[in-house]
Amino acid sequence: MQWSRLKVDVRVVMKEHAPKLFFIAIITIVILTIMSEFQYRLPGTIISYDELLSRLASGETPNLSMIVTKFRPLGVVLAFIIFLVRPVIEVGFMSYCLITTRGGKGDYRNIFDGFQIFGKTILISIITTVLVTLWSFLLLFPGLIAQYRYRQAYYILLDNPEKSALECIRESKQLMIGNKLDLFLLDLSFIGWVICDIIVTLMLPTPFSIPIISIWLTPYTGLTFAAYYNLLIRRMVV
Repeated sequence: MQWSRLKVDVRVVMKEHAPKLFFIAIITIVILTIMSEFQYRLPGTIISYDELLSRLASGETPNLSMIVTKFRPLGVVLAFIIFLVRPVIEVGFMSYCLITTRGGKGDYRNIFDGFQIFGKTILISIITTVLVTLWSFLLLFPGLIAQYRYRQAYYILLDNPEKSALECIRESKQLMIGNKLDLFLLDLSFIGWVICDIIVTLMLPTPFSIPIISIWLTPYTGLTFAAYYNLLIRRMVV
């Protein structure tokens, strides 16, 4: 498989750009982890409803007041804002990885590149989430295919910030024709790392999650997927 060679090349790039690459990955992970913890723990969000379900499971009779006491509009609004900003930070790290795989010298400021295309990044996030959800209503498999269909939209936007969100989504769909299985296999090649990361994170005796292995895995996958996108657009040119 061609992506096997791709990963070997990426590991060479990782060595060349260490330790800055890992420092930037750590900053990104810390920001995203804090956002996730806030999103979970804000009053009226996931943790509140977990507590509500626990009370219902223990035999308490559901009533309107029980539900209302768990609902906090401010918490829901803040959680929604975090939901919108999260992909913007992720796109910033994707920007750094894209620059790095092309021989450029990215820096810490690239983490915030997504804010320069804030509106379009959010639109891509919302539209692709809706499309994948709608396809998933049919069966899991069509939803999975849809997810791979739109995977390159953010990269296309980074390369062409003047394009609309819909144009990036359509071009991603075109770019992924005949390549979805290849990218799926590339994802599977990281499954061992992902499982190990989850196990280690859950075993840590801390009140919040600390994704230790992600310090290696985040730049590894980020650079690999950026390099894969580069490979796809080279194929299109040829």
